[in-house]
Amino acid sequence: MKHALVTGSSRGIGLAISRKLLDTAPSGTADTSGTPSTSTRTPSSHSPHFRVTGTRRSADFPVDLDQHPHFNGLTVDLADQSAMEQVLRPLMDRDLPDVLVNNAGIFEDADFGVDDDRWLAVWDRILTVNLRSSSLLSKWFVNAHLDAGTEGIIINIASRAAYRGDTQEYAAYAASKGGMAAFTKSMARDFSRRGIVAYTVAPGFIETDMARDSVKIYGEAALTQGSAFDQITQPEEVANLVAFLAGGGVKHMSGSTFHINGGSYMV
Repeated sequence: MKHALVTGSSRGIGLAISRKLLDTAPSGTADTSGTPSTSTRTPSSHSPHFRVTGTRRSADFPVDLDQHPHFNGLTVDLADQSAMEQVLRPLMDRDLPDVLVNNAGIFEDADFGVDDDRWLAVWDRILTVNLRSSSLLSKWFVNAHLDAGTEGIIINIASRAAYRGDTQEYAAYAASKGGMAAFTKSMARDFSRRGIVAYTVAPGFIETDMARDSVKIYGEAALTQGSAFDQITQPEEVANLVAFLAGGGVKHMSGSTFHINGGSYMV
């Protein structure tokens, strides 16, 4: 059974990804402790079997995730490097994931009209969580696989904003996701030939808590403005895409960005 590490898996896109990957786990199989699973989920005949390690910062894992025999939940603040080193770094030695999904991120506004100290504080927080921590985790993942001589898959959840940009008050968020996309391409250029491939997934507005925060600012109609659909994209669609990439069937698309934004920004 393959092992996936999904950051920010207690809600939103990360939760949908974790549930999708666990849906591929067959009923009656043993978990890492050798205890038979009681899962009644029906696996896809075309998908690999996954167990999932998920991270959270504060929000509780939903009961179905927390009690799943193939799920292991960890609590870690990705803004805290020492916490990452204590909780996540050892995972690369004792239970190296086959797939890393860097999903966790934060979304804060910093209007150009605020004072410099406040503006830079927001930039520092966003870049630390969205870019710095995911890059460090990717570095650990790559080096562990190179040392072990094994193959790995990195899937970075960026944003439409990385390519289209965002409004000025969310420039830090767009910059962090743009950096994530560039970092993904850099890894793909050097490490694909050594068995480690990397992809970027760039969602638009997705039906999550983050999108609901945007509704408060822009209004609900703004979330589908310019979209080819009348509905906001559901997180399950992103999860379907991530599960496909995690299956390892398109390795020669390493470095590519997969856009899923309701047709609001077409590349």
